[in-house]
Amino acid sequence: MIPLENLRRRARLLAELRRFFVERGFLEVETPLASSEVIPEQHIEPIALADGLHFLQASPELHHKRLLCAGAGALFEITRSFRGFERGPLHRPEFTIVEWYRPGDDLAAGMALLDELLQSLLGLPAAKRTSYREAFQRTLAIDPHTVPIEQLCTLAAPLLGHPDEAELASWDRDDVLNALLSLAIEAGLGASGPELLYHYPATQAALARTALDGHGVEVAERFELYLRGIELANGYDELTDEVVLRTRLEEVNRRRVLQGSSSLPLPERLLSAMAKGRLPACTGVALGFDRLAMVAVEAREITEVVAFADS
Repeated sequence: MIPLENLRRRARLLAELRRFFVERGFLEVETPLASSEVIPEQHIEPIALADGLHFLQASPELHHKRLLCAGAGALFEITRSFRGFERGPLHRPEFTIVEWYRPGDDLAAGMALLDELLQSLLGLPAAKRTSYREAFQRTLAIDPHTVPIEQLCTLAAPLLGHPDEAELASWDRDDVLNALLSLAIEAGLGASGPELLYHYPATQAALARTALDGHGVEVAERFELYLRGIELANGYDELTDEVVLRTRLEEVNRRRVLQGSSSLPLPERLLSAMAKGRLPACTGVALGFDRLAMVAVEAREITEVVAFADS
């Protein structure tokens, strides 16, 4: 078991976090841990139950958005989430997630609320805002939105152990950008304090809206919070167009099949609610609470902040 003082600090963090949202008028909700529907993601494998009909949820997102469609307003949840084949210093197949949505917020407001939360819980300074472009320019001296993929592959090859040309040719642009971000850039993010990375490539929008940035480039209205090289949270200025979302999820399933994974059922009840135009403009954020607890107690691994790491 973890040191009891870490357990006590974790409990205080949970109480402070809950108070933060309640004081700002958020409704605390509880949603199913298992459902017959999921939101397909290319690199996240949901855990199927023995009945073959239900999946442990990787995020409460689809249920939260159904509540938003019903008019619930600002809401949050502290819950367990599950992802298959994830285990390491920063990953476990079962983990605690904090997720929240507030209608009326855009990208800037979503980042501001997340920043305010970190300052309130951990006494941290205000987070630095860094665009995805600026992060790549700072570390690799390239514009990730416009640089030729051949140059990206040249930069990535030594970091990936010099894969052969056939393997590199099988990677698409986002594969190479993700590798460069993970292997060359992430370790320096949030080195001197919290850092919000925003405006990812439009092809990495997932469930976020896209918009033109100040350079006239279409980018994803999404952001991630880093501290000491660790990603703590992921946020979207949420996509509200059901047709576009369905197209994106179908493309995710196509890519899953190409990489040898199974196609996943679409969240038809959510898509149906969105088709009626009921999902309000909002920003949503998912925060890894175990990682937050790691930062609070200056731990190096998640096993130091969960009660039973051997389970």
